[in-house]
Amino acid sequence: MTGTALAGAAAARAALRARADPEVARGAMRYFKTGPGEYGEGDTFIGVRTPAMRRLAREYRTLPLDDLAELLRSPVHEERGLALMILVWQFARGDAAVRERIHRLYLDHTRHINWDLVDLSAPGIVGEYMVDRDSSPLLELARSELVWERRIAMLATLAFIRRGRYDETLRVAELLLGDRHDLIHKAAGRMLREVGKRDRAVEEAFLRAHCRHMPRTMLRYAIERFPPELRSRYLRGNVD
Repeated sequence: MTGTALAGAAAARAALRARADPEVARGAMRYFKTGPGEYGEGDTFIGVRTPAMRRLAREYRTLPLDDLAELLRSPVHEERGLALMILVWQFARGDAAVRERIHRLYLDHTRHINWDLVDLSAPGIVGEYMVDRDSSPLLELARSELVWERRIAMLATLAFIRRGRYDETLRVAELLLGDRHDLIHKAAGRMLREVGKRDRAVEEAFLRAHCRHMPRTMLRYAIERFPPELRSRYLRGNVD
């Protein structure tokens, strides 16, 4: 855009690149397993740290949805992350029509929402959208063949947990007990742990029913804050 100031998605993209660090990018690509056959195969990082991303999200928080959709379809992880930070902010402050549009945009782009992008956005968009509605679509997401949709289903239940509602988390976690993906085991264990922070009895009732056959990673994440002796009992399945 020679002779013209950049605007919209192009401006946000340029701002990200101005803060890029190749060394940070290399570390991120290792951490997020972007190699052939790995979970994040093909994902691209330019190396923008989270604090800088948050500052840019504040600066570009009024970007129109069309620009955010463009960023969300980017092969660059940080561009998608910036879009999602802004979408969470806009969802929280939007009216019913805005929330509906953002929620639909989100579900239309789930294949672009991976790894940490699920964690930073699923509770604030999908979860918050569902708390006053029929939550059965979460179960549909939990049955998806796409691992990121299953992770979205699990992480979205944090919005319910924060309101003292645990049934949604327990239902989704139960559906995912047979999942073979460790990213799902970790997500489910984390959400069960969040339930336990607020109501240990609810979490332990679930664990007593399932600890003997649930994935070990899921169990370890769920009992991470338990006293050592109690953790040991659950790991042995000695909880009758």
